[in-house]
Amino acid sequence: MKFSAREDVAAPIEAVFEALNDFESFERQAMRRGAQVRRIDPLTQPGVGMQWEVSFRMRGRMRELDLKMARYDAPNEMVFDVTSAGVTGSFSIELMALSRNRTRMALALELTPLTLSARLFVQSLKLAKTSLNKRFKLRVADYAKGLEDRLQRSA
Repeated sequence: MKFSAREDVAAPIEAVFEALNDFESFERQAMRRGAQVRRIDPLTQPGVGMQWEVSFRMRGRMRELDLKMARYDAPNEMVFDVTSAGVTGSFSIELMALSRNRTRMALALELTPLTLSARLFVQSLKLAKTSLNKRFKLRVADYAKGLEDRLQRSA
């Protein structure tokens, strides 16, 4: 199952990539939404090997997942491997410079079930795919707009 969204940001690709590297900000956002986030790698600079343990409530149950950065190609791409009980996947962020001050941000989340119960879980997500995809795209659009506003204020 795959979710994807694309948004354009009125900012240079380097500035967008730098903002996407603010992992502490993402950790705080997740915690404000009720998730527990714990970084478990010793790295001091962003790069391959960064890891987090995340737990959150979804559809009435606590879910736990491990997130690990698998690819880091500044300023173009970041790919994270996602592992949870019975489900694996990847989350990718790709940036493309459309002009000096305009960047296209493409996000994709792909989930693959490994067990029967995970297959049932993913199947239930597929039944609600239209609304989930709409929510995913709205969240990405909101994030892109907020990012654009922040970058324009700081410029």
